[in-house]
Amino acid sequence: MLIALYEVARFVGRFFREVLLPPYEGREVIRQCYEVGVRSLPLISLTGFITGIVFTNQSRPSLAQFGATSWLPSLVSIALVRAIGPLVTALIAAGRVGSNIGAELSSMRVTEQIDAMEVSATKPFKFLVSTRVLATTFMIPVLTLYAISVGLLGAFLNVNSNEATSFRSFITEVFGTITFLDVFSSLAKSIVFGFTIGMVGCYQGYNSSKGTEGVGKAANAAVVTSMFLVFIEELFSLQIVNAIRSF
Repeated sequence: MLIALYEVARFVGRFFREVLLPPYEGREVIRQCYEVGVRSLPLISLTGFITGIVFTNQSRPSLAQFGATSWLPSLVSIALVRAIGPLVTALIAAGRVGSNIGAELSSMRVTEQIDAMEVSATKPFKFLVSTRVLATTFMIPVLTLYAISVGLLGAFLNVNSNEATSFRSFITEVFGTITFLDVFSSLAKSIVFGFTIGMVGCYQGYNSSKGTEGVGKAANAAVVTSMFLVFIEELFSLQIVNAIRSF
């Protein structure tokens, strides 16, 4: 276990060393941002929209018992911004992006493409790992904001159809409830989630072995490990934000 932790720490340290030193693979970072961000939009859109509708439907009966259905916009905005938006986005990205990164790099390792790049005096770690980790770190916060917006749209359609709440009243309630700390903590969590997903996927793929069998294992390990770490990070971030709010 100690050896495994050492290997992970060395891999992370190598990333920070490589990403700060030239040459910089700007074009590849942009391409990976497109792969991570734009290609995830359909799935994030559907998931965020359904999440907003489902959460609103599930919350309405509880609030209706106290005659407080007018609080629905505030409740939905707090839930989406503080927890559901970043967490759902990270889990979807871990399943789609993490598995793709793990399988892609693992197949390159199995077919000895990475070894060939090392022999040809190129820097495969910077080109393959650094660019993908930067892309996930940059794009997961963007996808989180998009998922929150789509979720609020779904919640508005549900509230409008049931309570006839106007769009202006809905938006006023939404932005009157959330604070700068809510938005900042959500973005900060998303950055950490994105870094974790990219780093875990790259580590599992870059260090895979056992031939073609290792490709499937790398993809599976990337998804499972990144999801587990996302939940752990969510727990710690919740404690930190609650401690800040208490001051």
